[in-house]
Amino acid sequence: MKVETPLFVPVLAALPVAACMAILGLPVFGYQYAAAFRSLYFVACLVWLIPLALLQRAMWRCDWPWLRMALVLLAASYAMSILNAVLGQGLGIWLGLQKHYRWNELAEGLDGCWLALIAFCAVHAVAAYYLSLQQVRLHLAQAQAAARDAQLRALRLQVNPHFLFNSLNAISALVSAQSNREANRMLGYVADFLRATLAHDGRHEHSLAEELALLDAYLKIEQARLGERLCLNMKAGPDLLDNVMPYLMLQPLVENAIRHGIAPLSVPGRLDIRLEQVGGRLLVEVRNDGQQPAQPGCGIGLANVRERLRHLYGDDQEVETGWGPDGRFGVRIALPLRSMAAA
Repeated sequence: MKVETPLFVPVLAALPVAACMAILGLPVFGYQYAAAFRSLYFVACLVWLIPLALLQRAMWRCDWPWLRMALVLLAASYAMSILNAVLGQGLGIWLGLQKHYRWNELAEGLDGCWLALIAFCAVHAVAAYYLSLQQVRLHLAQAQAAARDAQLRALRLQVNPHFLFNSLNAISALVSAQSNREANRMLGYVADFLRATLAHDGRHEHSLAEELALLDAYLKIEQARLGERLCLNMKAGPDLLDNVMPYLMLQPLVENAIRHGIAPLSVPGRLDIRLEQVGGRLLVEVRNDGQQPAQPGCGIGLANVRERLRHLYGDDQEVETGWGPDGRFGVRIALPLRSMAAA
């Protein structure tokens, strides 16, 4: 385990251990000098924390086995306890409580001091492990966010080429039919739509008002192509215009409805677009006339929308598609309702 946490973190966490060490390390003689001995042991404890922490970190960086580390720390902390006992006897000699060092008594009464230092090593290990785990989780979350952002950008880049391919095919058909005026007008609308999308700042979400402006630019293209064959009915409350909407979500839905539903019809077809608030969710519904195919498929546009919504909102979104009892195809999407001010 490699730890790069600041050194003051385990030291602060071990202050209670240092206090216990000062209390438990009181010598058995000279209680009238308790304050002096307490101060000595407290300061000695703080001094030992730094080399003990550095030793522990050095072994972590070298990836020592846990058993080997434990034995080294036990030996080092025991040696520090012996030195604390030497300091205590030295203070006793200086205060006149004893005449000389009693080397045979150095190992007596070390349990409190030694256990306190071992407790510090445990606190240090737990603090370092916890902070390292938090760093790993943060890096994982950042990596997942970067991957999600890359996937969303890749999905978004699929929208314009798919639209452009279909638009150029439509313009080519108009030119072949010698409908030059309609073709020129449609080229202008395509240029306006692409200019609007290229001016986008790269956000994955924007306001519903911005999304409807892009959709209006796209619908001009389809109306130039289909004329009276496209009957449009759109309903969106003005109180919803400031709510968050995924970028270019409506255009692939509408394009799918027109291309696969209304365009093949020999008679005018109706396209209904409805946006409303239902509880705490934004409901988007697109329904169109059309003939039910023998082998229905979702196409690139609808599959793209599904995948983008899954990346943006996870399970907090719903997409339902299918043919209704009235013989019309519908797409119903429920999204979290959020205003741009709160986004």
